[in-house]
Amino acid sequence: MDADPTTHPTTLELHAAWILVATFTLSAIYELWRATAKAGASRHDSMRVFLTQDLVLYILGAIVIALLFAGVTGAAWIGLIFSVLLILVSIFYYNPKIMLERHPGLIDWFEDLTYTGLLFVAAALLAYQVAGKVLTAG
Repeated sequence: MDADPTTHPTTLELHAAWILVATFTLSAIYELWRATAKAGASRHDSMRVFLTQDLVLYILGAIVIALLFAGVTGAAWIGLIFSVLLILVSIFYYNPKIMLERHPGLIDWFEDLTYTGLLFVAAALLAYQVAGKVLTAG
């Protein structure tokens, strides 16, 4: 790629950014559904929690995504660290604590596995980016 990576996002950064857009869109829709249709089902399911805890995560996610789209120097590292931290939170905190308190159904498991899986995809793309690797067809 001939573009200067300090001023233009790389293809890997763009793909990771779009994956994170999908990840956080799915999460926001799911958490909003839990805060409204499932309000009171657990202590994690309310508009108060959505506005005080979930919204902070979405704002941080939006900042990381914006940095990736802008091609800011170091954005791949920031995105990689952010994605890995969220994967660790999902595996070691969300699943064993929050998910079980919610008495999950099919929709809950689908969202959780898809969310975490998409974070793994974004992290893999960003790991390639920070390692200086380029993906090519064939």
